Amino acid sequence: MRIVLVGPPGAGKGTQAAFLAKNLSIPHISTGDLFRANISQGTELGKQAKAYMDAGNLVPDEVTIGMAKDRMAQPDAVHGFLLDGFPRNVGQAEALDEMLSGEGVKLDAVLDLEVPEDEVVKRIAGRRVCRNNSAHVFHVTYTSPKTEGVCDECGGELYQRDDDSEETVRKRLEVYHTQTEPIIDYYRAQNLVVTISALGKVTDVTDRAMEALKVDRAAQA
Repeated sequence: MRIVLVGPPGAGKGTQAAFLAKNLSIPHISTGDLFRANISQGTELGKQAKAYMDAGNLVPDEVTIGMAKDRMAQPDAVHGFLLDGFPRNVGQAEALDEMLSGEGVKLDAVLDLEVPEDEVVKRIAGRRVCRNNSAHVFHVTYTSPKTEGVCDECGGELYQRDDDSEETVRKRLEVYHTQTEPIIDYYRAQNLVVTISALGKVTDVTDRAMEALKVDRAAQA
């Protein structure tokens, strides 16, 4: 299957993408991984992306599209993939359609993870990270530490990252609504969108997604 995963920040896209890619035996292709791989390997696109990022500017669509095109051309992605973070706007969605059309293939589904805005803010703004080890992450509501402000793993101080503040989260949501959300209507016009609730346990959301994709695949057969 060829799937695009969309949803607001805090919807759990990265977590779900990993589970779904494994269950469907297709590679998980994320924008973040594309940037990191191209920059670390010193590719021409990676050098271009790094120059923009170092200057504090957004990476242009054509660079991101070029990275995605190269990645989707690799052998493990020939028979399917799950895109996470790309396309990020309608222009990128149109470029993706053009790319796939040139290969004689098309998307099977666009999985839309739906989460109420207040829940997104609660999920992200409630995160606390250990200053000693950023892999130690807690949540004031869902996975609270035994002692407030103290990491269970190493005793380090827990803090809220600047980009996890409520003000920053709401700004990120505004960007999502303005730039990314319109691709849902774009793909809905192609009868590709499958919307599921991203609330509840991770495994429940995965089961919901697998069932929705199964239904969608049958509907398009």
